[in-house]
Amino acid sequence: MLNHLSAALTLFPRRLVASSPRTFSGALRRFCGMEAAVVRCLPGEPKLTISFCLQGSHKHMLRDQDEPLGKVLARISNGIAKNQAKAKKSKKNRGQEQPGEAPEPAVVKLLYGGEEVPETLLNAEAWRDGSVLQVGDVQYSVQRNAPTFTTAELPVSLMAGFPVCPKLEVEFGNLQDCEFTWFRETCPHTRSEAHGEASGQDSGWTQVGCEQVYVPSNQDISFRLKLSCTPKDGSRGGPAKELVSVGAVEAGPGVCLFDNRHAFTAKVTDWPTVRVVSYNILADIYAQTDLSKTVLYPYCAPYALQLDYRQNLIKKELAGYNGDIICLQEVDKGVYVDSLTPALDAFGLDGVFRVKEKQHEGLATFYRRSKFQLLSSHDIMLSEALTSDPIHAELLKKVSTNSALKTKVLQRSTSLQVLLLATKDLRKPGRRVCVANTHLYWHPKGGNVRLVQMGVALKHLSHVISEVAPGTPLVFCGDFNSTPTLLSEAVVPPQHADWSSSGPEESCSMELLSAVPPLLSACGQPAYTNYVRGFHGCLDYIFIQPDRMQVEQVIPLPSHEEVTTYEALPSVAHPSDHIALVCDLRWKP
Repeated sequence: MLNHLSAALTLFPRRLVASSPRTFSGALRRFCGMEAAVVRCLPGEPKLTISFCLQGSHKHMLRDQDEPLGKVLARISNGIAKNQAKAKKSKKNRGQEQPGEAPEPAVVKLLYGGEEVPETLLNAEAWRDGSVLQVGDVQYSVQRNAPTFTTAELPVSLMAGFPVCPKLEVEFGNLQDCEFTWFRETCPHTRSEAHGEASGQDSGWTQVGCEQVYVPSNQDISFRLKLSCTPKDGSRGGPAKELVSVGAVEAGPGVCLFDNRHAFTAKVTDWPTVRVVSYNILADIYAQTDLSKTVLYPYCAPYALQLDYRQNLIKKELAGYNGDIICLQEVDKGVYVDSLTPALDAFGLDGVFRVKEKQHEGLATFYRRSKFQLLSSHDIMLSEALTSDPIHAELLKKVSTNSALKTKVLQRSTSLQVLLLATKDLRKPGRRVCVANTHLYWHPKGGNVRLVQMGVALKHLSHVISEVAPGTPLVFCGDFNSTPTLLSEAVVPPQHADWSSSGPEESCSMELLSAVPPLLSACGQPAYTNYVRGFHGCLDYIFIQPDRMQVEQVIPLPSHEEVTTYEALPSVAHPSDHIALVCDLRWKP
């Protein structure tokens, strides 16, 4: 409890220089005309907290809600007396004490409506919003459950031309109501200062922006940034925070592989058009292995594989697509929480994450909150569903005829993320869409495993739609690591090559029928969506039901010349070994 409340009221993120007590006090005084005392008190919690600045020192008190007010006031008064006694002793030791000096006890009381609050009143009732705490001749305006940042951090890596998206979480407030002001320091930042030698110095700041997200320009290179942010709930505000970047803005890579694509997606689509993005962003746990650095991507500059660098590119790329539905694969859990969520939230999207079992990465689906609301989620782990859900009994029986194949299928932690979204289009109330996102088994010889996984996925999707939302169109995105015949043709014959892809021991010849009619690849079949040294092929797709939805626009992929300029992917100008698929869809009448 104490740790949580302390974090809520006194933030010291490891990646930033937080505001000092003087800044905290000054911000509150500017907001409400006097010093402020912030009280956090929630029903059902045994404790409340009282936070205020006294004589340049930040006080944070944790008290029982059912304790009489008088005990708190006495505690504040006694604290002042102890500080005065220490100061007196220090002066005496230095020979500076004046004869007859006797500090007067500070008067501490709580007022409401000009009347003194009885000291017998319990804390939970006494500390009302709008009351006044008087400590000596200093008065504090009490703000009960004021909007407060519980998390406030700036990213470590800042690059010119790439959006800086602070990680912010607010309690008792609304992030969309908060106020933001960005500043650039007036003197260039040196590398020695990055280690803290000048962290307490104010070098002077010039205002450069007033939105939640700031995109540094070339003029910001070599300068640190500062963000002053005030949490709010409507017109009601709380204690401001000042965040100073650890390092200075650095130069970006110049033109990126996705920049030309952004010319087709400069604006958010209008109803009833919906822009869908599917993208394997390359998990950091795979990018940083020795295999990746020496075998898979030896052509890529080491710094371009670093997570901080790649995250800048990923956030800029995704923001520039202005997607309404974004399905991502290979999303590190930390990247989802610390980077993607705050970034895409700032651009109007909410997200849902599904981590792979026994893994640190998974699937993330984001949707534009002005267009959609989440009705329900129906995620599964494919291997678990195969053995536990009766709807897969027939497929399980067929797979069980080959124990080696069954074992391999059940060892996989492949997941299927399923979201049922409702549109906020008032002209078509009740319109819904089922969005599925997956990343199938990766091994080149695992075609038979992928067929089984796809059979489970389609059966589950058919069941969800028929039981929960009959008639709802399906949008199925993902990295399928193959050409998914079952989706496009609705049947896989016994002689299909994938059944024997891993050798005779795991061969399993059977007819596999799709639980849904044939789907259409909205982006067709590009020459490749994955391009690395030694391999290129189309692994990524956005599938739709052609009788329910139609394609309005497919955003062109980078030209082969653009891709091969950097030899292969990832590169200094592209963060992943995959290329994002982007298309505009529309419901059919």
